[in-house]
Amino acid sequence: MASVIVRRPVQISPDLLPDNLHPVLRRVYSARNIQSSRDLDASIANLHPPELMGGMDRAVDLLERALAERHRIVVVGDFDADGATSSALMVRALRQMGAADVQYLVPNRFEYGYGLTPEIVAVAIERQPDLIVTVDNGISSIEGVAAARAQGVNVLITDHHLPGRLLPAADAIVNPNLEGDAFPSKHLAGVGVAFYLMVALRARLRNRNWFAKAGLPEPNLAELLDLVALGTIADVVPLDYNNRILVHHGLKRVRGGRCVPGITALLRVASRNTRRIVASDLGYVVGPRLNAAGRLDDMSLGIECLLTDDRDVAFGMAAQLDALNRERREIEADMKSQALAQLDALHLNESRLPHGICLYDADWHQGVIGILASRIKEKFHRPVIVFAPDGDEMMKGSARSVTGFHIRDALDAIATRNPGLIEKFGGHAMAAGMSLKKDNFETLREAFEQVVSQQLSDDDLMGVIYSDGELTEEDLNLDLAELLRGMGPWGQGFPQPVFDGVFDVVDRRIVGEQHLKLTLKLKGKAREVDAIAFNKADHAHIAAKDGVRIAYRPDVNEYKGLHSLQLIVDHLEQA
Repeated sequence: MASVIVRRPVQISPDLLPDNLHPVLRRVYSARNIQSSRDLDASIANLHPPELMGGMDRAVDLLERALAERHRIVVVGDFDADGATSSALMVRALRQMGAADVQYLVPNRFEYGYGLTPEIVAVAIERQPDLIVTVDNGISSIEGVAAARAQGVNVLITDHHLPGRLLPAADAIVNPNLEGDAFPSKHLAGVGVAFYLMVALRARLRNRNWFAKAGLPEPNLAELLDLVALGTIADVVPLDYNNRILVHHGLKRVRGGRCVPGITALLRVASRNTRRIVASDLGYVVGPRLNAAGRLDDMSLGIECLLTDDRDVAFGMAAQLDALNRERREIEADMKSQALAQLDALHLNESRLPHGICLYDADWHQGVIGILASRIKEKFHRPVIVFAPDGDEMMKGSARSVTGFHIRDALDAIATRNPGLIEKFGGHAMAAGMSLKKDNFETLREAFEQVVSQQLSDDDLMGVIYSDGELTEEDLNLDLAELLRGMGPWGQGFPQPVFDGVFDVVDRRIVGEQHLKLTLKLKGKAREVDAIAFNKADHAHIAAKDGVRIAYRPDVNEYKGLHSLQLIVDHLEQA
């Protein structure tokens, strides 16, 4: 269904905000329920304290004992950017605190699948660990935890995903989303949970006078906030107040050249100016290159890139990750074309699409189905599950959802109504994964359509673009674009400001085969402004004489050291 532009409601009076804020920024913050200057205070002292999180004391007990008795610790991560940053953070912090032997292990998604499975436990056991620590996974690993403990290995789970009906019998679990957990922020990424655990461990060790006795400098854990910011943004968790503080300080470290060499190298191979990066650069530039290792090969390359302190080594690894990301883009483009062809073959135009889309192809790449699901969701504004083969009899699915439809709960409902249909599943509100027998695909497709159509109406499936209103000709300037760029950080749940208005089209042309370059001026005004609509070359035919209504983000175009205003067009339609 067509997209519509909706103005954001102002939640409170802008007059409650500081007087020195630009009027446009006051309006933007008010629409995001910022109620006072305290909501804009990014001091680390305002972070929620670790002791509010359930299971923290028991988890710290395990780690303190492991350090004191020089146990071997194996960190088991996930194969995405959140898992990679969580793994790197945990390994770096434990080594700084004097751990005698810390290793990491990340499952190859094509051999072992997601989480602490019995199969990956068997690999870990070969390393003879005393303690296994999961990061960004484990809350659904009932069988894997049982396998580890049967071998006499302690297990500490750190995760942020929603738990199922049963919890694994781990020695300790730290997850703010456990039922009854008192931690106020339920939106920490896996790397955020790992960071909080390390903060709690450092406090315990400080109280024990551990660092002085061991002859170690007390680690400054703020030095790890670049990793926290990267994992938080890349995992697209909502930027509540607590997460905004974490990301704010992580970005400051990157801009100041005080981040791990791997992040600098990944920005460098993408030709980004580290001094000017914003949160979206972590999400759209660094994250995909890091993820490419886990999607196409082995996430160990990404973790090593984040662990090394050698800048030359980091750049070499970043170059490899960049090459993998280019390969991923090619695979993704082919898969998207095939997916759209499937829908065309079924004679499903936008007005006849099911409420929930399920797609499968025997040649699709398992590591790219999540991205494909996101692309199809963005195009058709409805929940999507994309499947790829996983052996002769099984298939792996990756789901992406839209606002108002909790995808993990939907899979839970399907599994309850259809026992045995889904082999296993997990995830959260906007994204989930699952395993399914190939013979059950059509049954799953029908069940998915049923549960989606029960919860979402046709109006819910419209692509809604929320606008912060109009800007005057005086506000369309480089200074405001720079101001908006530097504030935030913007991201999921705290979106970058978007404005709308009616413009006359002075000039238009297609660049890069699929992008629409525009010269615009506000209706009835004289001053011209540059704009670009990415991946919207199919809108080049839009009539210019009556003007166009666009939703846009003021941005700063940097070229050969010169900065100029450029509007990033998210949507355009005939006025």
